[in-house]
Amino acid sequence: MEKVFNIQVADEIKNACPRFVGAAILADVQNSTHNNGLWEKINTFIKEYKIHNPHIEDIKKNAPITATREAYKKLGKDPNRYRPSAESLRRRILRDLPLYQVDTLVDLINLVSMSTGYSIGGFDADKIAGNNIVLGVGQKDEPYEAIGRGMLNIEGLPVYRDNAGGIGTPTSDNERTKIEPGTSHLLAIVNGYSGKDGLSEAVDFMQDLLREFASAENLNVTYF
Repeated sequence: MEKVFNIQVADEIKNACPRFVGAAILADVQNSTHNNGLWEKINTFIKEYKIHNPHIEDIKKNAPITATREAYKKLGKDPNRYRPSAESLRRRILRDLPLYQVDTLVDLINLVSMSTGYSIGGFDADKIAGNNIVLGVGQKDEPYEAIGRGMLNIEGLPVYRDNAGGIGTPTSDNERTKIEPGTSHLLAIVNGYSGKDGLSEAVDFMQDLLREFASAENLNVTYF
C-alpha cells in the first residue's frame, strides 16, 4: 500500500461533535464475491443478536449508534429518516429481512458495524482522488450518488470529501469510490462519534477479519 491519506476533521464537526474520534484502516487485500466462513460468522451473530436483543427500540441504546444519531440532530438531519448504517443493519436483523450479500470486504465491514454499532465507511483506496480527505458537513444541493440509492440529500450529514467531492457518510457511501470484487487496496473508516471507548476493539476486530477472510497485508491504522 503506497498511498497514504491525510484525514482532517473540519471545525464544524469538531464544534458539533467534540467527542468524535475516527480510525482509518489501510490494507492490501484480496476481495472475493463470497466467503462461506465469513457468512458462518455473520449468521451466528444474527442468531445470537436476535436472542439477546429482541426489541427494536433498544437498538438506539447502543452508545455509538446513540452518539451518531445525536450528531445528525446537531447538524440538522433527522436520524429517523436518514439512519446511520449500523442502525439500519440491526433493524434489518430484527425485522427478519435478509442482509445484502455484496462481496467479502463489504460483508465483512457490515459484520463489524452490526457487532459494534459503529457506522463504517469502506472505500477502494485507488479510486480516491488525491491524498487529502476532510470530514465536514453536507451542503444544500451538493451532488452525492449513494450506493444503491441514487442521489442522496446529504445536507446536514457528516461527509468525507476527497479532491473530487463526497465519498462517504454514516448513512451511505458514494458510488464513485465503492468497493468492488477487484478492489485490492482498502480504506475503511470507523466513525467514533461516541469517543474513544470501544473504538480500538472495533479496529482490532476488523483487522482480524481482514487477515482471516481477505488475506490482508500491510495493515496500517491511523486515529484522527
